[in-house]
Amino acid sequence: MVHNQYALVLRFLGTVEHREDYIDRALIEYTAASYHFEQASHTRYQACVENNLGFLFGVIKKFSEAHEHLDRAQALFTSMKDDVHTAQVDDTRARVLLAEGRTAEAERLVRSAVQILERGGQQSLLAEALTTHGIALARTGSNNAALQRLRRAVGVAQKVGDSEAAGLAALTILEELADHLPSHELSATYDQAAELLSNSDNRESKDRLLTASRRVLFLVGSLPSPPTWKGFDFFKAVHRYEARLIERALKDASGIVSRAAQLLGIRRQSLNSMLHEGRHKELAHLRAPVEPRKSSLMFRDEVDCPDTRAVSVLHVEDDALVADAVRVTLEGEGWAVETCKDGATTLERLQSGGRYDVLIFDNNLPDTNGMELIRRTRALAHRQQTPIIMLSGDEVEMQAKRAGANAFLRKPGDVQAITETVARLLARKKGREE
Repeated sequence: MVHNQYALVLRFLGTVEHREDYIDRALIEYTAASYHFEQASHTRYQACVENNLGFLFGVIKKFSEAHEHLDRAQALFTSMKDDVHTAQVDDTRARVLLAEGRTAEAERLVRSAVQILERGGQQSLLAEALTTHGIALARTGSNNAALQRLRRAVGVAQKVGDSEAAGLAALTILEELADHLPSHELSATYDQAAELLSNSDNRESKDRLLTASRRVLFLVGSLPSPPTWKGFDFFKAVHRYEARLIERALKDASGIVSRAAQLLGIRRQSLNSMLHEGRHKELAHLRAPVEPRKSSLMFRDEVDCPDTRAVSVLHVEDDALVADAVRVTLEGEGWAVETCKDGATTLERLQSGGRYDVLIFDNNLPDTNGMELIRRTRALAHRQQTPIIMLSGDEVEMQAKRAGANAFLRKPGDVQAITETVARLLARKKGREE
């Protein structure tokens, strides 16, 4: 199970950072997971991992290996007489075939998978297969049928509360059929996709949405020729266009100026100046509230208040994979992350006057353990109130908290929960200080 979890983290990092070496390592971890599941006679788990291997080999365009693993997954699910998950494997194979350019084969295969999943009751799997079928139909020129399939995928996913799948299906409509939709449908579909993906943590989905927004703007023509040129003002028209882009970016970024600026491809200071001193002051109300919101417990940009500085995190971890996962996750919030690999270096930095808002310790380190590191940190007068999180694969939660940790997370599965935990501890500390 540990190999499978590491593979998931590697796959996440590989996608976010476009790192082929992480994808290669994910393949190794998935292969190890498959072997151990086979040795333990966990047939279903092994079949799921083989399906993931098939998909990942398809992503890196190693198609023969992809089909080999999908053949294994199909054989395993067939041996269990599991028609539903056999159909899921067919859906995965159809995606691989699409990547190969074998569109007609993909369409026939996923059409059959959809028919089986219609009867199987697995609505999330059905939504994914409907999306794949919509792509295949669009690429064979059956645009109306493709649109029907993709809209149905959106509806099925929404019905079971899977906003991510629904948003991706709506996004696929824009990617595959934008040239064949009228302007009002393009705009409505984009708004639907943006709304459904507004809470997504998947950066790849956000990047796809941003790319789609540019295409929609181009096709819709946000600056159409006016019905009459009488009284037309070029600069006012450009101002309106710019305002629409900024408004959309702020909404997609939940009002966080640094994120909105990143989406727009401009500096945060530039956007902040437009909202407070420049030509778009009317949009200032869209930015995040001055006080941290209880729902997210996040903090404002440092430019919003002279007393608010960027969050600084010290992470102590000797496993480069976990260290990278934590760094990517926290830097995604605009926070600064410093990494140490051993206890001695960590203590040197902690004994200094350097500012660290949060400390994250592993338990197993080359020269010490996390418990000892927590105790020695708490013995430092200027670190007694600094929030400490232990992120470890060991079952030592109670010992960590007795030593002085404020929170305990298990790796690798809880890496994605670390942002919320850091924000919660910082908000709690801020509340005590006030």
